[in-house]
Amino acid sequence: MPTGARLSRAPGFSGYVSSGAETFAEHHFARQNDRILPDTMPRIASRVSQLTGEGALAVYSRAKELERAGRSIIHLELGEPDFHPAAPVVDALRDAAAAGRDRYVSTRGISELREAIADYLKRTRRLEVTPEQVLVAPGCKMALSLAMMALIEPGDEVLYPDPGFPIYPSFTRGLGATAVPFGLEGKHNFQPDLDEIAAKITTRTTALIFNSPNNPTGTVFNAEALRKIAELAEKHDLWILSDEIYARILFDGEYQSIWSLPGVAERTVIIDGFSKSFAMTGWRLGYAVAAKRVVDAMDLLVLNTFTCVAEFTQVAAIEALRDSTHAVDAMVAEYRKRRDLFVSGLNGIPGFRCQTPGGAFYAWVNIEETGLAAEDVAKLLLEEAGVAGIAGAAFGGGGKNYLRFSLVSARHSLEDALERMQRVASRWRAAVAR
Repeated sequence: MPTGARLSRAPGFSGYVSSGAETFAEHHFARQNDRILPDTMPRIASRVSQLTGEGALAVYSRAKELERAGRSIIHLELGEPDFHPAAPVVDALRDAAAAGRDRYVSTRGISELREAIADYLKRTRRLEVTPEQVLVAPGCKMALSLAMMALIEPGDEVLYPDPGFPIYPSFTRGLGATAVPFGLEGKHNFQPDLDEIAAKITTRTTALIFNSPNNPTGTVFNAEALRKIAELAEKHDLWILSDEIYARILFDGEYQSIWSLPGVAERTVIIDGFSKSFAMTGWRLGYAVAAKRVVDAMDLLVLNTFTCVAEFTQVAAIEALRDSTHAVDAMVAEYRKRRDLFVSGLNGIPGFRCQTPGGAFYAWVNIEETGLAAEDVAKLLLEEAGVAGIAGAAFGGGGKNYLRFSLVSARHSLEDALERMQRVASRWRAAVAR
């Protein structure tokens, strides 16, 4: 085990100093946070004011308002599959509940599921993992939160991708640490710039978070990027938090986890779950894979928070991992068809440029040539065309000229969305022609 890398002494929160410009999400939730901290009432802990929400939910709320007013809305804002769990998974849940498997269970997860996860990772990612290195949580966010509480101290610096999942910097700040972004830029095909990352590492840097395939860009980090991240982590004694929730939604090649590289497993925490690959978003099932001493620390946090994950959902998760109906492959094949259709159509809209994503189920569209701000384009599309997408600044400053659309609607709905966007594009077509 690396000598310098250490577990957090306690899941404390304090001492945050802002490290950058206000993000879209920070602005959107500023008034909400102000309401949380009134002067005339017993105070709410200041750590809460450091947290931000997700821009997708704000867009979704407005889209639902329009629907209630009778408008037709195509929802491409949320990262929620339009599929449902395979029938054997639902049957397993029903049978487990009927059999009385609804009691307290191990804080780490039932042994059968942890064994199944270890087998699954060996089968799908060629990883050597033991059940003792697995901890089950109620969702990936909780698995990520537990890992961050166990590893990050107030005053630490944590590197994260920009654009990226907004909870990475939000929860980092909530822990009293400083969130330090590294860019994923179109000129590099949204691969990380390792020179930039190296330049941003200081004596206070303790962890680096990334996800591949990336939300929102769909980028799959290449072997060179993984190798260099591993080298930097070893050189500077960093923890690596590898968010692999989209690992099965891959359109080309075989997925490589950074865990598989020599000497990396002891300093890496894999975050994964069942929401995306198995279309089980509302079931709230995730897991972390880490060295046993990290799992032990996370387990103590579980004991002090949610106690355990419901047994009947864990039993159903075992069936999901078996995937006896090959539901995952069928779902990914459909996402590939949607990707090809939608990206091609987006690139036919004046002012839109979209690189083909290698994984996940998002289209990340550069709208700079429209001459409009991404927030204005998103508003036009929602209010006038009835197409809900997210302005890219919700994922960090690197997304200011982008929109994100989710490929979570049937192909005929995506075709309808493209037609609607083409009609609204008349609002900026003249500017593009100039």
